[in-house]
Amino acid sequence: MTCPSTEPTVEDVRRLMGASTPHFALQLRDRIAKLIAELPSDHPARVEGEREIVRLERLGFSGETRGEAGDAGERPLPSLEHAPAETG
Repeated sequence: MTCPSTEPTVEDVRRLMGASTPHFALQLRDRIAKLIAELPSDHPARVEGEREIVRLERLGFSGETRGEAGDAGERPLPSLEHAPAETG
């Protein structure tokens, strides 16, 4: 990233976005918000950062979906939360 005296760039925002996951989404959101806080509203890095903040909030609060939806009438797989604990 840029040094503290250099204005943040779109590339700086994209580096923070990286491979964001639900687990770290809200931490990344906060880092991006801090990075762009002093930029004018029309600055390209701020525009990109604000767009990414919306995506990260959605990811952080809703998670992500992997795979494809099941066919109509299929039973869902049992939840691991309700699986009996293994002893051993």
